Amino acid sequence: MTIKRMTKADHPVSFGAFKPVGHVVVALPDEARAQAATAALFAVGFEEEDVLHYSADEEGSEMSRMLDHTSRLAGFGYEVTLMRRYQQLAREGCSWLLVYAPDEAHATRVADVARRFDARVAEKYHRLVVEDLI
Repeated sequence: MTIKRMTKADHPVSFGAFKPVGHVVVALPDEARAQAATAALFAVGFEEEDVLHYSADEEGSEMSRMLDHTSRLAGFGYEVTLMRRYQQLAREGCSWLLVYAPDEAHATRVADVARRFDARVAEKYHRLVVEDLI
């Protein structure tokens, strides 16, 4: 199965739960750090199409919408727990980056940048597990 880049119009789900396989979800404390982290990602080789940016309001709204339509089967999974965590961080004003990182080398670079800009979360989505990178 080929991992493809996510777009704002296409949010991958499994049983209605957010599941962006091949991507790292990064929550940054504020918009300024999200913008700086984006620039840093470009500086270490990521392309514009590799990085999606979401404001706190966009992320909070999207997680609310998705949680409202999540299957009861997904309700027991870790992805739903993460979605609720993301929703809370969005309420706290975190800005978000979703970064295409199809392999370990890319994920390591995202984690390094996330740490530099005080990310609250950096989660790498694999097919079967979600890995906490920071």
